[in-house]
Amino acid sequence: MVVSPSEPVQTRLPTETPAVTPLVSIHQLSKSFPGVRALDGVSFDLCAGEVHALMGENGAGKSTLMKILAGVYRKDSGEILLDGQAVDITSPAHAQALAIGIIHQELHLMGHLTAAQNIFLGREPRKMGGLFLDEEQLNRDAQALFDRMHLALAPTTPIEELTVARQQMVEIAKALSHKSRVLIMDEPTAALNNAEIEDLFRIIRQLKGEGVGIVYISHKMDEIQRIADRITVMRDGTYIATVPASTPLPQVIAMMVGRNLEATEKHIPDTSANAVLLEVRGLNRGRAIRDVSFKVRRGEILGFAGLMGAGRTEVARAVFGADPVESGEVRVHGKLVRLNSPQDAVQAGIGYLSEDRKQFGLATGMDVESNITLPSLKRWLKWGVFLNRPAIHHISEQMVKKLRIKTPSLTQTAKLLSGGNQQKVVIAKWLVQDCDVLIFDEPTRGIDVGAKSEIYKLLNELAAQGRAIVVISSELPEVLHLSHRVLVMCEGRITGEVHGSEATQENLMALATRRETDAAAVH
Repeated sequence: MVVSPSEPVQTRLPTETPAVTPLVSIHQLSKSFPGVRALDGVSFDLCAGEVHALMGENGAGKSTLMKILAGVYRKDSGEILLDGQAVDITSPAHAQALAIGIIHQELHLMGHLTAAQNIFLGREPRKMGGLFLDEEQLNRDAQALFDRMHLALAPTTPIEELTVARQQMVEIAKALSHKSRVLIMDEPTAALNNAEIEDLFRIIRQLKGEGVGIVYISHKMDEIQRIADRITVMRDGTYIATVPASTPLPQVIAMMVGRNLEATEKHIPDTSANAVLLEVRGLNRGRAIRDVSFKVRRGEILGFAGLMGAGRTEVARAVFGADPVESGEVRVHGKLVRLNSPQDAVQAGIGYLSEDRKQFGLATGMDVESNITLPSLKRWLKWGVFLNRPAIHHISEQMVKKLRIKTPSLTQTAKLLSGGNQQKVVIAKWLVQDCDVLIFDEPTRGIDVGAKSEIYKLLNELAAQGRAIVVISSELPEVLHLSHRVLVMCEGRITGEVHGSEATQENLMALATRRETDAAAVH
């Protein structure tokens, strides 16, 4: 049974945990930005050798709190204690000097430099009286860090040649090079596959055993309960509670969202007689896309499942005209369309929400109103010359209200919105464009459980309105929850199709690992 968020919750570790002076104590911290009170009297503590998860919906204040601890922002009021002593952290360099490190969700590395050069950038060892860099010592120092982490990585490897997971390990090594006793990880597994997550967890457990205190920010509840000791929940910039990581999941969610999320029973409509809105025939592009064909009918949600590198995003980008193909056809409403660019796809009625909304989905430096109406700008011209500002404002207000986008105003810069609200802005612009076919690539990546619930509801509403929806997700539970029908890919091919009512994680995973040699053996 889900408890009410107003019910009392346990706010400390089990009694067998010894009482010690916390490594970090934060008391009644507050921070405001223009028009927004980001933190309001928040308290938090972290012990040495502890993984303390910080949870809350997007916009709850988690990242703001940690950026203050890391010296990125200055607090307005409140107190920070380090080993029981009050400190005023004035800059990131000051935080590093205090042995506080942070690994941001968006990694801050220089691709053309080596792993070792990135780790010691600005602090390189020198020789000959400081006249020359000591590259040999630089690489030895980096190797010592990698050895400590049991990480097989050459210090001389350029960052641009590393996977995201390996780049993240370099960020951890950089933090350890500052002898960090406090390590803040913000959504560390957002772009990692299962094997890479296990490798990260191994290093986290090792650091924990060495006495490093780790703050772990994530929306992935299963991960939190595996790796964390305690969970602190925030909501709307305020502290809600601190509970053991073993606390039942529904109780944690209720505290996060301030309400009990409604359990929606999955309904799969019969769309077999509906018109086909999107048809792809024999799509090919090297080994990334290999003879891919599928149909999506009006009112249907078609899911694409598969492991990283299976070719799902490549198919979506090809259908949207973002990447060229060697052969194949795309038909919309039964009509063959030539998709040489995304503009061609938009004109044909196809909208694409990229997995990287900040790079490809948003103009982050522009305001909410501009982002919502940018793709359909020609519709808002008077006499083909002047912008119809009242009409633009009206449709933007409608979208903000319809999608429940949390923003102080339509003039708010998009980059200042939470991840969930940024995603809603991207959805809004395609709704304004009135696309019949919508492709959602990782629609809830980096989004909290409350916003996920709203996105799921919205996708079902769009399908019920007669749109054809394609959903690509690396989270199998998400594919199962949303899809009426699921196509599974492996090595650029479609390896199977499963009706939503028959789909399970087991049969999807079996198809997702059905490599070409395995498929040939079956036949």
